[in-house]
Order: sequence, then C-alpha cells, then structure tokens
Amino acid sequence: MTKIGIIICGRYINCGGGKCLKSMKEHVGGFARYPEDEELELVGFANCGGCPGGNIEYVPEEMIKNGAEVIHLSTGLVVGYPPCPRIKQFKEYIETRYKIPVVIGTHPIPLKYYNTHNELSFWNSSFREKIIPHLLNEDKSIMELYN
Repeated sequence: MTKIGIIICGRYINCGGGKCLKSMKEHVGGFARYPEDEELELVGFANCGGCPGGNIEYVPEEMIKNGAEVIHLSTGLVVGYPPCPRIKQFKEYIETRYKIPVVIGTHPIPLKYYNTHNELSFWNSSFREKIIPHLLNEDKSIMELYN
C-alpha cells in the first residue's frame, strides 16, 4: 500500500477532489505509475494556499505525519489557466525540505483542456516533456472521460 497526499491549486479551493479520487482508484493519470493491484490510500488533501503557494511550506509536513509516502501536485496546477508558474519550485522545495517524492499530476488531463492547451504558446513541448510526460501518455479515450 502507498499512502498519498494531494495538493491542489488554491484557485480550486472548493474542489471536492472527484477527478483526483477517481483516477487514484482507477490507477490512471498521475497514479498510473503504481501497479494496478497496489492499494493507494489518501492521507491528506489540501490546497497550495493560493499564490504564491504559502501552504507548500507547511502542508507536506502534516501529510507526512499522517503517513504520506509520496505527494501528488494536482493536474489542475498544470492545466488550469494559467498553469501554475511555480510548480517546479513546489516540487523541488518539497523534495528537498521533506525528502519525499513529488509527482506532478493526479487525474488525466481532460481531453478538452489538452486540445486547447496544445494551441497555447506557453504550453510548449519543452514544458510538456520536462514536467508532465507521464500525463501525455494517457490514452485519449481515458482523457475524454475526464472532460
């Protein structure tokens, strides 16, 4: 069993986590990295605190106290508009400060967002290949289910 903490974007403070929890159960999106038969347990769900991400300094510690072994930064940080400009810094800070792996992405990128973002100049191949290659490998039919 792997115990997981999820940090979402502060813009989505009212998010109920439905897509993240569904993808965790189905082992898709950012959770496709875990073996299909491995149980995943959510031990923390919080938002970043809003720009510039004040909760990033404190929330991981609480998640670790609850047993978190890995922290996922939500897909909303990647495909929300505009994408979070600090996502790489969040990952580096948490991994350096707390010595815990950080995965960028939770649920698959909804196909409608994928199609729109592919037309945006700032969502270039360098960004995609360095930050979210694992989310881009998702089957388009699964991405469509997350629209």
